[in-house]
Amino acid sequence: MTWINRFKLVAGFISVLVVVAGLTVVFNQRQSQVASSSASIEAKRYPVGIDYGGTVVSAEVENGDRVKAGQALFTLQSPSLESDLAQGLFKPQTVAYTVDDDGLITLTAAVSGTVSDLSTESGSFVQAGQVLANIDESGSLFVTAEYELSARDYARIEDGASVDILLPNQQVVSGTVESIDVETTNGKAESTVLVQSTGLVEGSYNGLVKRGTPVAATLLLRDDGVFAGVKDGLQDFMRKIGV
Repeated sequence: MTWINRFKLVAGFISVLVVVAGLTVVFNQRQSQVASSSASIEAKRYPVGIDYGGTVVSAEVENGDRVKAGQALFTLQSPSLESDLAQGLFKPQTVAYTVDDDGLITLTAAVSGTVSDLSTESGSFVQAGQVLANIDESGSLFVTAEYELSARDYARIEDGASVDILLPNQQVVSGTVESIDVETTNGKAESTVLVQSTGLVEGSYNGLVKRGTPVAATLLLRDDGVFAGVKDGLQDFMRKIGV
């Protein structure tokens, strides 16, 4: 064998090792992360309503309006409320409403935020317990993400695990796992993960960051070493063939 052939042989061997090593690293990285089956940006929500039916005298807000805690939202008139007031069965003021001397009740915002899901208008009759609107609290945005995890994947989720949140404009925002709710079905952990992120600032990225925006959330699992993915893959294969 000539020196040229020996050099080609060595070069080919090294090339194979480099390719295999690269593929091993890539495979291990893929084994160390799980993509969500669905995910979206959500917010803490506070319903606006009261346990009395009546007529909406005035509606001071519309969907999308920003309000401050204590701001007036709706004014209602209710005969049953007036009756309970006369008997002293109703507290005339709380964080969610006030009642004037004429028996008109003014519903107020319990927190600062954005009005959503408005379901009434001036002159409408509302049922007792009906939700007239919701307040999405300012600064409370988070992500809920659905995952289908194997038992091994679930065991590799660390406290405060990192999550990469991919917005519709392909920008990535970093977050951390706040809590996990799990329901196991056929050996798979169907998990709902709540993700907190300081990067979720309402209205940022040209208005993309808001409640209801669909996102993709990649959960980063504990890295058990360069060959962990290969080892897990081989163990799964051996298990499937009954070895």
